Amino acid sequence: MESDQAKPGTPDAASDSVAQHFYSGALERIRRFMLVLGPLVVVAIWFAFGLRSALGLAVGCAIAYLNFHWLKRVVSALGDRATGTNTTQSGKGVVLRFLLRYVLMALGAYGILTVSPASLNGLLAGLFLPVGAIVCEAGYELYVALARGL
Repeated sequence: MESDQAKPGTPDAASDSVAQHFYSGALERIRRFMLVLGPLVVVAIWFAFGLRSALGLAVGCAIAYLNFHWLKRVVSALGDRATGTNTTQSGKGVVLRFLLRYVLMALGAYGILTVSPASLNGLLAGLFLPVGAIVCEAGYELYVALARGL
């Protein structure tokens, strides 16, 4: 009786390894999509709605990018701490960085609101930058899955 799982050395095992390698790079691709989408959207908003909205959007995109980066590091640190593979970071430091993300977002919103209330919509829209990058990544993964059969 044969098993449904791929055995080492079979073509299925090789394709699973390629697929696993491809999908393991998703976070890095999302980060790159954010770096490309942010400036493109800021320029488009500048032409469509003016400088104030574009500045608010740029601040929102910067906060979203930092938030994504720090969240990735916090999750990695918590995973390392839970498995005991890395004990160099204190639990307090991990929690402090986690909370600092929200303080940064609140300070950015307060600063924008006091300087230019019209820019607040841009700031809030900029915070959705990771969503746009994730949608781009999903589209790319769909393309690769259909084109290469991963």
